Amino acid sequence: MLKLFRYLKPFRMPIVFVLLLVFFQSLSDLYLPNLMSKIVDTGIVQGDVPYIWRVGLIMLGVALIGTVCMIGASYLSAKVATGYGKQLRSRVFNHVQHFSLQEFDEVGTASLITRTTNDITQVQQVLVMILRMMVMAPIMCIGGIIMALQKDAKLTLILLVIIPLLALAVFLVARKGIPLFKAMQKKLDKLNLVLRENLIGIRVIRSFNRVEDEKERFQAANKDLTDTAVRVNRIMASLMPIMMFAMNFATISIVFFGAKQINAGELQVGDMMAFIQYAMQIMFSLIMVSMMFVMIPRASASAARINEVLDMSPVIVDKAEVKATKGLRGLVEFDRVTFSYPGAEEPALSDITFTARPGETTAIIGGTGAGKSTLLNLIPRFYDISKGSIKVDGIDIRDMGQDQLRERIGLVPQKAVLFTGTIRDNIRYGKEDATEEEIVHAASIAQATDFITSMKDGFDSPIAQGGTNVSGGQKQRLSIARALIRRPEIYIFDDSFSALDFKTDANLRKALKSETTEATVIIVAQRVSTVMDADQIIVMDEGRIAAVGTHQQLLESSEVYREIVSSQLSEEEIA
Repeated sequence: MLKLFRYLKPFRMPIVFVLLLVFFQSLSDLYLPNLMSKIVDTGIVQGDVPYIWRVGLIMLGVALIGTVCMIGASYLSAKVATGYGKQLRSRVFNHVQHFSLQEFDEVGTASLITRTTNDITQVQQVLVMILRMMVMAPIMCIGGIIMALQKDAKLTLILLVIIPLLALAVFLVARKGIPLFKAMQKKLDKLNLVLRENLIGIRVIRSFNRVEDEKERFQAANKDLTDTAVRVNRIMASLMPIMMFAMNFATISIVFFGAKQINAGELQVGDMMAFIQYAMQIMFSLIMVSMMFVMIPRASASAARINEVLDMSPVIVDKAEVKATKGLRGLVEFDRVTFSYPGAEEPALSDITFTARPGETTAIIGGTGAGKSTLLNLIPRFYDISKGSIKVDGIDIRDMGQDQLRERIGLVPQKAVLFTGTIRDNIRYGKEDATEEEIVHAASIAQATDFITSMKDGFDSPIAQGGTNVSGGQKQRLSIARALIRRPEIYIFDDSFSALDFKTDANLRKALKSETTEATVIIVAQRVSTVMDADQIIVMDEGRIAAVGTHQQLLESSEVYREIVSSQLSEEEIA
């Protein structure tokens, strides 16, 4: 957790003020029992009323100073902790933005959400306690012992017996609690994962009538987390009874032995009352330490998880940006590319070689699991290849900055993703400064104008979270419009026409042809009708290129392609 505190540098001055305010608050608390003993021993015993008033007013002033210091310290510590939490969340979020898909696969989306929210909140809460108690607890403990020794050294022996026993109890409880706190955070990850899958897949769950099964799965994850939380809280809750027993035992012992000394004339009543208060302050400081021991183990577990994300170096790292060559803009070249997912036994792609040229449409077709989408994910460098090279405009994409590479690409993913906002906002996502004419034109090419204009607010119609208020085909067309408005050198369509009817599909491809005359178009599709007019068709089979050619060439030369075509088209259509 100390590693994360390096991000507290911008808050150095407020922290100094918090520590000073807590210091003066602690001094005022330590001084009050001494004044009270004077009132009792001098004012009350001797009947000196003016002395009682005079010392009482001093006590009131000291208490007021302590209260002001406490309020100021509470305000500043809360401000520092919330500012620190905000900065830490921003750092984690910005760091995660540089992750490749490999890091996302490794950590998990649900875990990243937990680490950015719950884990940082745990660290933020313990920071408030540390700022308040880091100075107060030692001052109250050491100062209380010094003041108690001044009142009576013999009675202090009671504290010397009780304090080590309390310290041992705190240590043993914390030792048992830390591993359970770590387990709790992992189980919270699991709960978030189950909940996230349930919310995202609610339509599938209900359509297969698996609501009760999902309830059971959630209850199992919830019970697992609850059982661990109950267990760790039982362990931590045992601290308070131990502390209260020690405090009460100390009070009884002080009164018992102090009464004997008062009878013997060795101790005054006021001094004994002050000693009891100092003993309580020492015990209270140990309670504060025990509370920190309750919070710190969980925060330490959370801090370790946050550091794990911040220390994770992205596999894909930018090199210095390079100038584009004077060759063809949008030229994509795969040269003997091999790619394996981390931990996989077999490569997902092997020895892939082809060229996609500007002004041409390259279509990729193949069976499920043939590696089509994986191949497309390599072009924007979502993953780095294992062997070979991929060049865009004659430059190896590993020598380009990721921004420099991706600004050349307009990607329409296999699963259309829309963001909350309006239709206009979603189309403009591809180009922030797009004019109204460009937005309307992109929507028209994407065959989206009809359904947009039929909506109540047209382009200002709201899109719900995840695009749940539009159909699958409408999502795809808006995603295509978002890519078109960018006017990139390379268009990548990853099975982006699957939700469209044949008429809309045909109209869209016809409109795209006139719009992308100078760009490279790469299409992955399941439908033969979508790819048969392409300038070249790449047939994928088990992660390898089975054949390359036009529709007619492949019908004659590729058995794999013929099987795909015959499964979708009749003999008359093939002829």
